[in-house]
Amino acid sequence: MKTDTGIKIIDYIRQKQKVRPDDLIREFNLSRTAIHKQLKKLVEQGKLRKIGKPPKVFYQLATKVLPKKGHSFDLKQEKIINQNYLIITPSGERLEGVEGFVYWCDKTNQPLSQTVKDYVSTLTKYQRYRRHGLINGMSKLRQTFDKVWLDKLYYLDFYSLERFGKTKLGQLLLYAKQSQDKKLIEELVIGIKQQIKKVIVDNKISGVGFIPPTVKRQVQLMKELQKKLHLGLREVKISKIKTSVIVPQKTLAKLGDRIENAKQTIIVEEKGKFDNILLIDDAVGSGSTLNETAGQIRAKKLVKGKIVGLAITGSFKGFDIISEV
Repeated sequence: MKTDTGIKIIDYIRQKQKVRPDDLIREFNLSRTAIHKQLKKLVEQGKLRKIGKPPKVFYQLATKVLPKKGHSFDLKQEKIINQNYLIITPSGERLEGVEGFVYWCDKTNQPLSQTVKDYVSTLTKYQRYRRHGLINGMSKLRQTFDKVWLDKLYYLDFYSLERFGKTKLGQLLLYAKQSQDKKLIEELVIGIKQQIKKVIVDNKISGVGFIPPTVKRQVQLMKELQKKLHLGLREVKISKIKTSVIVPQKTLAKLGDRIENAKQTIIVEEKGKFDNILLIDDAVGSGSTLNETAGQIRAKKLVKGKIVGLAITGSFKGFDIISEV
């Protein structure tokens, strides 16, 4: 194969915008193996982007988004952005770190240099709620409910930040769940596993319950988490009652409605006894589901010690009110 084949492929894709491997095979009269080898190399070099899934896979030029001339990050800012920023574009492209941040600034007409400073400042503000890698949600919970059945509530991160939208973990959670993408779910599991295991060790957890999903999907995030986390604990059996009309918690604006929804549709079927229980949910808004589930566990006297709630992400709403308490 000639050394300029990759250049020819790039020129051809530049003209056609999107092409399939079969288009390249016909155009260059090369074997399928040879074309795929070139495509893989060009993708790894960051020159092409692969979109779609078999059998409908296309390749297009990868447009690297860079800061405009005259704008730059200092090393500290660049490190913070690279560690924390992720955006999924409307076309499904994943852009991380500086590249994603510059894309978002361009798309929303934000002045880059000042927005970088604002982003770092906002992260610092939110970071003050984190201790040992966890966000304590108990004060917020006590502000919300008359009776709190959970002994502890932790978030691994907030779901979104003011002005800047979803956090990196929030983005991964949303698209892993909605797209039912097992690779994204696997990435999510790898990112949160050690934190969850630390909570288990620190709180001497003997049983774990996963809050069941409301919306029917072929690939259920919570089921995948349950399988892939490999926590090695007894499972607390929790189920969701199927109703004639499915009403997800996130569609309910009033706290009372959320409490009623959780109370009437979540059932703790477990009969065994546990020393301490960990309840895991994907995202927590008001905390109604976790709190009501803990209430059922208490009523059935299934636990001798603590019930700890853990959400992958949680809502920031309410933290400003209690931050000075």
